[in-house]
Amino acid sequence: MSVPEGLSRRRILLKIGMAFNGVVGVVLGIPIVRYILSPITKGRTPGYDSWISLGSIDQFPSGETRLATYRHPTAHALDGETADIACWVRHTEGEHFQVFAINCAHLGCPVRWFPQSGLFMCPCHGGAYYADGSRASGPPERGLFEYPFRILDGTLTIEAGATPTPGASAMNIVKRPPCA
Repeated sequence: MSVPEGLSRRRILLKIGMAFNGVVGVVLGIPIVRYILSPITKGRTPGYDSWISLGSIDQFPSGETRLATYRHPTAHALDGETADIACWVRHTEGEHFQVFAINCAHLGCPVRWFPQSGLFMCPCHGGAYYADGSRASGPPERGLFEYPFRILDGTLTIEAGATPTPGASAMNIVKRPPCA
């Protein structure tokens, strides 16, 4: 078998290697481009910024802290029980509630409520939080994350599409007007 003039084995292998590197570069570049463009497309995800019902406010007696669950608004059928998310609901008085993410602010272990001591306790590293979600002791450097909430027609709803972060102010959350 003869090789055409000017086309050596070395040149063929070089072109094959360049084509392979180009394919690998495109495959690795797609997630990077999606990450860079995600702020532009973030608001377009249906259900991401949804208000989710936790139930009637009668389910949460005044002065008590109770465990509640909701289904994540962007869950798929194959997500199963992993799309059910727990949160702690604290009814302080009247129509004022505090809804805390169940995860410790240290490493994300699920915290438990102990009514005897009035503390949320993390079993992983000994983090403790007061009833209002503020840090009591242990390794966490901040309090529990708090969901924005509102009451619509006697139902407690939370904004559950995004993970609560320390940047959200509790005062701004409570005064947020209801959507039409």
